[in-house]
Amino acid sequence: MKIIAVIPARYASTRFPAKLMQDLGGKTIILRTYEAAVSTKLFEDVFVVTDSDLIFDEIVSNGGKAIMSIKEHESGSDRIAEAIADLDVDIVVNVQGDEPFTEAEPLAQVLSVFKNDPDKKVDLASLMREIKNEDEINNPNNVKVVVDQSQFALYFSRSVIPYPREQNVGVRYFQHIGIYAFRKQALLDFYSLPMKSLEASEKLEQLRYLEFGKKIKMVETTHVGIGIDTAEDLERARTMLKDI
Repeated sequence: MKIIAVIPARYASTRFPAKLMQDLGGKTIILRTYEAAVSTKLFEDVFVVTDSDLIFDEIVSNGGKAIMSIKEHESGSDRIAEAIADLDVDIVVNVQGDEPFTEAEPLAQVLSVFKNDPDKKVDLASLMREIKNEDEINNPNNVKVVVDQSQFALYFSRSVIPYPREQNVGVRYFQHIGIYAFRKQALLDFYSLPMKSLEASEKLEQLRYLEFGKKIKMVETTHVGIGIDTAEDLERARTMLKDI
C-alpha cells in the first residue's frame, strides 16, 4: 500500500485568526506540524494542502511539499479529496494542521486497521478514547462516538450518546479523536456526495460517510491530541516546547 499524509491548512480561523502562521519556538505552527508528520517515517509523502499563499510559501521555502486548493471547501475531507484526486495512492492520513506535537503511535494505530483488512471492508479508520468525567461527557466540543461489537462507528454526536436513562448498565463513553485514515476511493466518493441533514445539524463531516453507508472502523486509544485552537493553547504549547 502507498500511504501518504495530507495536512489541510486553512488560513482563516474563527477562534484564532492566522493561527497556523503563529510562532512556536522559532518556527510556525504549520511548519512544526509538517516536520512532525515527516519525522514519524510512516509515510511515503507528506503534503500540506492550503488556500493560502503564505502557508504554501512557508512550507515550500523550508523544503516541504504543498498543494494549493483550487476551490473553496466546507471541510478538511473536501480539501484533501481535491488534492489527492490525481495522485497514485492507496491510503491517505489526515493530520490536523494545528497539532505540532503529532506522534507516530496514534497514526500507526489507525494505519494498522488497513494492514489487517485484506478484504477491504473498511473505508475509514479513526481513534476514540474512553472518557469518564461528567463534564467531558457533557461538553458539546467533545464529539462522542458509539460503536458496534466489531468497533465500527454507529453514530457521532456532540450530544451525550448513549443517553443514560438506565444507570449502572456498563455503558462506556468514548470521545472521538480526529485522526483519520481513508481509502482513496472513500475520499473521492465523499467529495462527490452532498451534505445531508445529520452532517448539517451536528457540523460533523464524518456523518456524511455514515449517511452514505461508508464503514468507519474505530480503534481505542489512550492518546490525547494537543491541538492549538486559541491564544491560550499557543502559550501552553510554548511552555511545553521549552520542557521537551
